[in-house]
Amino acid sequence: MSAQTSYRTSTLPLSMPGKSPYNAPPQPYTSRISMSPPSVAGSSTNPSVAPSYSNSATSSSYSGSASGDYESSAVGGNGVDLVEMLSDRLNGAFDPLPLDRGLARQAQASGELNAKHRELLELQALAQRRLKSTRANFADGMKAAQEVKRDLDWTQKRVNALKTKTERKYPAQYKAASGTYPASLDY
Repeated sequence: MSAQTSYRTSTLPLSMPGKSPYNAPPQPYTSRISMSPPSVAGSSTNPSVAPSYSNSATSSSYSGSASGDYESSAVGGNGVDLVEMLSDRLNGAFDPLPLDRGLARQAQASGELNAKHRELLELQALAQRRLKSTRANFADGMKAAQEVKRDLDWTQKRVNALKTKTERKYPAQYKAASGTYPASLDY
C-alpha cells in the first residue's frame, strides 16, 4: 500500500536576526570600581566648563566592542553582508526534500513496527490462552487415562481370576478350549 506524496521543492530563506549594538546582554553584577570618566577629545581642563559626553559609541575611544566593531565585521571589505551571504549559501546548500522523505520513511517504518508489535502482543496473548486451555485438556486427558488404566488393571485381574477358577473347575474343557482358541500375547 504505497502512496505517492508530493513534497515542497522550493526553499525559503532563513531569517537571521541582526545584532543590535544597544541590546547587549546584561552584565553580571560585580563590585563597583572607581574610575574616572572617559576623556573627550578637545575638552578643557577648566573645572568651570562641563565636558560634553556623547551617547554614540563611535565618538569615543572608550567604546570597547560597540556597534563599530560589529559593523566592520559584518560587512566585508567590498560591502558584502557576510550574514546575508552565509544565509544564502546555507539556503542553497540545504535541501529539505531528502530530509522530509527520510522523516516520512521513518514515520512509516515506525508505524509498521508499532502495528507488528501490537500484532505480536495479540498473538502472544492468544498463544497464552491456547496454552492454558491445552494444559487443562491435557490434565483432563491424564485423569481419563489413569481411570482407564485402573479399569483395565481391575478387568485384567478379574479375567485372570476367572481363568484360574475355570481352569481348576473344568480342566478337560479348558485344555480343549485353549487348543482351539490360543491366548493372545499382545497385552
